[in-house]
Formats: sequence, structure tokens, C-alpha cells
Amino acid sequence: MRAGAVAAGTTLMMLLMSSPALALTRDDGDDPGPGLSVIDTVGLYVVAPIVLFAIIAGLVMVLDKSKKQV
Repeated sequence: MRAGAVAAGTTLMMLLMSSPALALTRDDGDDPGPGLSVIDTVGLYVVAPIVLFAIIAGLVMVLDKSKKQV
């Protein structure tokens, strides 16, 4: 219990003492591209990883060389 309280307190103090990332100020040479649409975002961060997982899992199952247990 004491270790958890110390860890939580330390984390809280580190978060409070850290400075913000200043993401709103632009740097020289900063040239952001156009934003992604909702469909592009879902496709890139949801559909693509699921498809890659399915392909890799399918290849592992098809190319499995171990003996099948009966």
C-alpha cells in the first residue's frame, strides 16, 4: 500500500512539474500536410492492423510444419 502511494505521488509530482510540449507554437520549417478524413483514419489505424494480423496469422497456420495431434 505504501509503495503504491509513493509511486502514485511521484508520478503526480512529475506530471505537475513537467512543462507542456508547446505543440501550438510552430517551428521554422514546419510544414504539416493536410489532415486525414475519418475514413482514412479508421482505415489506417483500425482496418490495416486487423488485416495485417489476419494475413500473418493465416500464413503461420498454413506454413506450420509441426505434426498434427490426433
